[in-house]
Amino acid sequence: MEFKKYLTQQCAVVEQALARYMLPEEGPLSAHIKAMRYSLFAGGKRIRPILAMAAAEALHAATEPLLPVVCALECIHTYSLIHDDLPAMDNDALRRGKPTSHVVFGEAEAILAGDGLLSFAFELLSHPDVQQTISPSAQLRMINIIAKAIGPKGMVGGQSLDLAAEGQTIPFDHLRLIHGYKTGALITASVQAGAIFGMADEKQFAALSQYGVQIGLAFQIVDDLLDVEGTTEDLGKTAGADAQRNKATYPAFFGVAKTKLMALEAVEAAVTALEIFDAKAEPLRALARYIYERNN
Repeated sequence: MEFKKYLTQQCAVVEQALARYMLPEEGPLSAHIKAMRYSLFAGGKRIRPILAMAAAEALHAATEPLLPVVCALECIHTYSLIHDDLPAMDNDALRRGKPTSHVVFGEAEAILAGDGLLSFAFELLSHPDVQQTISPSAQLRMINIIAKAIGPKGMVGGQSLDLAAEGQTIPFDHLRLIHGYKTGALITASVQAGAIFGMADEKQFAALSQYGVQIGLAFQIVDDLLDVEGTTEDLGKTAGADAQRNKATYPAFFGVAKTKLMALEAVEAAVTALEIFDAKAEPLRALARYIYERNN
């Protein structure tokens, strides 16, 4: 499988869908929508939407009706980045190689842009287009899973724990909890959304969920590594920021060499979880390897 070609094609599909579903920059709310669109269309790998589509593909499902959902996932992810970068949070001035939202639009509008993207995501998740392929009960299950993944026992809770842990000495189990909530939960939910859409049975859903957990772990471990080994130019954000904020990370606990091994082990566990699937799951397998090998 030519994975780079697949990734490019799927990223283009997501970009086209975002252009189709995202609110246009017009009318009395044009300034607010401009701020939303600025961060949403600032680039990015679109990993969460592609994971959702690849999970549906693994179950031999067509992905066109899933596009409102994958756009919602990207809106949620973008909102989280806008808020993470705020002066009250990580206070970052650079994201995806461009000035962050609050630098361009001011702190208040950046907050509202994030709020707008989060709220708009639920419009997309409940979009009538999704009901063309799955039942209302399946759609509601998908919404429930995503809502849990980004709430107090998911991404938002993880960010709260992460902020509280800065400058503190914490046990490794607590670091795992932070990463699982802050990063892993939405990645897992993205895979699960594709699984629900593809009408996975209980065994398939469990396998895809395990895959999601493991690549979520690998993603965060690699993020920790890139902060140590990457450059600001490659990352599109400030390198070395974790050490500057005295954050607990995998390299801080285990060193770079062992951390790389742990990331690889998580990727291998993710691929192993897909053993019950045929060649249609090859994009998921390749995505797991890509997450390990990426440089930004």
